[in-house]
Amino acid sequence: MRAIWKGAVSFGLVNVPIRLYSATENHDVQFRQVHREDGGRIKYQRVCSIDGEIVSYDDIAKGYETEDGEMVVLTDEDFKDLPATSSKEISVEKFVPAEQIDPMYYDKSYYLEPDKASTKPYILLRDALEKENRVAVVTVSIRTRMTMAVLRVHEGVIVMQTMLWPDEIRKPDFATLDDDAKATKQELAMADLLIEQLAGDYQPDDYEDDYAAALESLVKAKVEGGEVQLAPTSKDDSGEVVDLLAALKKSVDKAKASRGEGTAEKPATKTAAKKATAKKATKKAS
Repeated sequence: MRAIWKGAVSFGLVNVPIRLYSATENHDVQFRQVHREDGGRIKYQRVCSIDGEIVSYDDIAKGYETEDGEMVVLTDEDFKDLPATSSKEISVEKFVPAEQIDPMYYDKSYYLEPDKASTKPYILLRDALEKENRVAVVTVSIRTRMTMAVLRVHEGVIVMQTMLWPDEIRKPDFATLDDDAKATKQELAMADLLIEQLAGDYQPDDYEDDYAAALESLVKAKVEGGEVQLAPTSKDDSGEVVDLLAALKKSVDKAKASRGEGTAEKPATKTAAKKATAKKATKKAS
């Protein structure tokens, strides 16, 4: 694993330098969108919906669409005024009982590794959290935006789990559950019996992603059977198919039109006409 962030955990007067690692990884099979006929990869262009022109990254800004469908364009200067921080500190706000935090609030998980010189205070914090069965509620700035998180212990390592804000948890407002219908005693007894029959301990290794395994086998079989397509390498790897000469000509025409000079084609036509007239006059003179 490679550290993605460096900082320090601070609680009271104790400061523990750490490195942050992603605790999870995505094993979903990744697909490419390709042309069915020859296997060529599909590319996309950034096209303005108003003038139809291809837009470069330098000309792309962030826009916020209002409920009325209006667009508010935000500049880099606008973002500079927003509350943001680049602090490298994971600040402990309080220690709370682990059961008080609903798992719904948990978002992403990260491992914290201590620097060699900070191993002892790291172990102190880890053991104290386990002994008291508490988690540390912290604030941390990742990619300039402040967020809430918790520190807890997993297999002898302190894990930081970022948290969703309260307004990001949807309210389960289902009308069908507001009815007065209740399970009968007989139904509850049968449910209890079923639960007892299927009771057991959770063992992660007892489960596997059957779909991913089957898909991997399918792809492997096609490769071994020679069912592959070697599409020619595209000359343009940028995803933008642009005729440079046509784009420059269009830009010149647009600039001249804005100054009331007409398009670039008309002057060329007039020049050609003058040359033809001069040529005829020379022939007559001779």
